[in-house]
Amino acid sequence: MNNIIENTFTSDDYEMLQREVLYKGVFTLARLHIRYKLFDGSWSHTIKREILERLSAAAVLPYDPVRDEIILIEQFRPGAIFHEHNPWLIEIVAGILDSEQDSNDVAKREAEEEAGCVISDLLPIYEYFISPGGSNEYLHLYVGKTDTSNIERINGLAEEDENIRATVMSSEQAFTLLRDGLIKTSPAIISLQWLQLNRTMLQNLWTA
Repeated sequence: MNNIIENTFTSDDYEMLQREVLYKGVFTLARLHIRYKLFDGSWSHTIKREILERLSAAAVLPYDPVRDEIILIEQFRPGAIFHEHNPWLIEIVAGILDSEQDSNDVAKREAEEEAGCVISDLLPIYEYFISPGGSNEYLHLYVGKTDTSNIERINGLAEEDENIRATVMSSEQAFTLLRDGLIKTSPAIISLQWLQLNRTMLQNLWTA
């Protein structure tokens, strides 16, 4: 039995029949009229799907390989109030890519703005869709080399109404937060799980 997933579809195997803009602000809400080829070779009927259209983003977990410390940030997130959770979420640094910005440059810039640290080297972890059933948002995820000995504690851009607290902690402390279910955002969860698996490799790479 062959369990390897083989993606044989291409952009020729779907048709965008219509795109309606329902709302346009910071984000755009669009209704797409689409049909696509099914696994048996036939075509679906025309379906309608509402999609939240967002620009791509870059996120980075700042890591000090000498001290074996990371930087996590906290900020108020209005989307979390609907789930009866504390809306001050523990996250990693992230920012939106405007027009043709490079994801590496955005990751480094946001690290300075949100965590008060300088990233001297970047290593890509993954690229992935955040929630492709309802959004086109695409994330470039990195781990970044930094020095955690002297960071700015409170950060963010006042003109963007940001109020962000940065916290330095050992990798083991962060892994405990992860294990105890206190981290609720996918970039932070994924990057910390990656660090658990690759910490020794990263230390060898960045302290050689």
